[in-house]
Amino acid sequence: MKRIRFVVTGRVQGVGFRWFVKAEARPLGLTGWVRNREDGAVEGEVEGRDDALEALIPCLEEGPSSAIVTNVKISEISDDGPHYKQFEIR
Repeated sequence: MKRIRFVVTGRVQGVGFRWFVKAEARPLGLTGWVRNREDGAVEGEVEGRDDALEALIPCLEEGPSSAIVTNVKISEISDDGPHYKQFEIR
């Protein structure tokens, strides 16, 4: 089990980005959360198998068709925090 935090910038709010991330994460068996930030970015925390997390990264870089992603920052975080039971939009 591995956990990452991501911050996606660009035109990523008001385009269904959070719903897109949830739709991509759930079939991969990933759990965690995603939310809009006040600065216009979208951030989230996701945990799961390494291969599933690697499969999610290109989705974050692309986003839904109406998004324009300019940057994706991903950082691995310690796995000693909470373990999520589902994927939620905050």
